[in-house]
Amino acid sequence: MKLETTYRQIFAISIPIMLGSAVQNIIALTDSVFLFHYSDVDFRAIGLVSVFYLIISAIGYGFSRGGQIIIARRFGESDNRNLVRSFYALLYFELAIATLIFTGIQFGGQWFFKQIVSDLETFDRCVKYLIPRSYGIFFSYLGVIIVALYTGIGKTRFIVVDVIVLATVNMVLNYAFIFGKWGFPEMGIAGAGWASSVAEFIAFVVFIIYMIFEKNRLVRGIFFFPRLSIPLVWQVFKVSIPIVIQVIIGLGSWFVFFSLIENMGGNKLEISNLVRIVYLILSIPTWGFSSGINTLASNMRGAGNDDEVIPVIWKTVNINFILTVIISIPVIFYPEFMLYPLFGREDMTIITESRPILYVLGIILIFFSSGAILFNGILGIGATKLGLWIQGSLTFFYMIYVFVFVKYFDSNLVVAWFSEVLYWVFTFFISLWFLYKFDWSKIKI
Repeated sequence: MKLETTYRQIFAISIPIMLGSAVQNIIALTDSVFLFHYSDVDFRAIGLVSVFYLIISAIGYGFSRGGQIIIARRFGESDNRNLVRSFYALLYFELAIATLIFTGIQFGGQWFFKQIVSDLETFDRCVKYLIPRSYGIFFSYLGVIIVALYTGIGKTRFIVVDVIVLATVNMVLNYAFIFGKWGFPEMGIAGAGWASSVAEFIAFVVFIIYMIFEKNRLVRGIFFFPRLSIPLVWQVFKVSIPIVIQVIIGLGSWFVFFSLIENMGGNKLEISNLVRIVYLILSIPTWGFSSGINTLASNMRGAGNDDEVIPVIWKTVNINFILTVIISIPVIFYPEFMLYPLFGREDMTIITESRPILYVLGIILIFFSSGAILFNGILGIGATKLGLWIQGSLTFFYMIYVFVFVKYFDSNLVVAWFSEVLYWVFTFFISLWFLYKFDWSKIKI
């Protein structure tokens, strides 16, 4: 495979996925920006409840990533029949999970937040957002299933169009619902929840319409609804569950992190929420290239080209690192100027006070942009159980650090955020060890 062709493949697959995998980040960003200009209490609450909802959406995304790896492997093997059957196994499984989670939020969401949020106003706003937001779970999960299919077969262009539709609808409805424009009642943070759920529904409908008129024979052959295959569902579950647990552990620890910061008082939760939003924006390339390397590595292994896996992982690391540095430097060193279009108002104190944490974020991004690609290369190879072991072990030490320095020593935000630096440094070096010292050629899925 020529070097130029490989880079072209990386970009062609990863750029659309970059947007597709960032859907929930885009929604969280849009909700946060509008609520920042609506009320400080709502902005504090969205910082906490949106992290919780990211965990919910990431469960569906995690299962879709496992399905994507299987679909990509079958596509590399030219086994279209089992590719389609695997797609439907993923579909049936995700719908069942979505139903369970939706029911849990409707009947237990309020109780859950009452246990962890000390401020009554913040608690009230969290619940007002979560209940209407939960209706979007079904369309979020169905959406990531379709993205998994298109990503697995390398047909990713329409993902960009669909994400643009979702982001546009979400912004328009946020403005209307939060502030009560165009005849709608003023709903505040509850309006943000409804806007996001409706936007996901519309984006899903647009994707289905596109699939109906799709010229690709493989995609057109999707619409025949085969019988439920328990063995295939079990295969999807086995490949996906380590990824899902990784996601729950990773984002769950972040949710605990923000819960502890909420108890620190003052405006620390607002500052951390601002930094989190910047983190989400600057991490979009990394998550896109991470999902892209899942597909590329799995395709190559399916086609029997194991010797090309590590070179393409490193090419992806190089591209992502350079792109991340280019977009990060202006934001980290000139936040007042770069963030003003989103968070500009007369009082710029929150941006000024976030500067020290933004410097820590710069260090985080250096190791995150490389470590996440290497780690997702491991998942693409098929070593999802090892990936779970790596992330579970590192998260255990991450949580010890957070509890010791944040809860017991009452450290400042810089020390608290440094936990992310340690996490990605160790991820980077452990992933390197696996790729070069572990005999992964015998792993089958």
